[in-house]
Amino acid sequence: MLRVYDPEKTLADCFRYRNQLGMDVVLEALRLWRERRRKKLDVLLKYARMRHVERAMRPYLKAMP
Repeated sequence: MLRVYDPEKTLADCFRYRNQLGMDVVLEALRLWRERRRKKLDVLLKYARMRHVERAMRPYLKAMP
């Protein structure tokens, strides 16, 4: 179970638990975040560093328009 705090932390948690959730769910969450919250990339990367998933997340962030 994932608790929802704010969208950026939730997305970082999705990447942390990507093996349990499945990459299709994680990528859909990333796509929805990019559509709605594009301006908060710095906040997302802060949470990604805290959750130790920045290296896993960066290729997907770069690949998305």
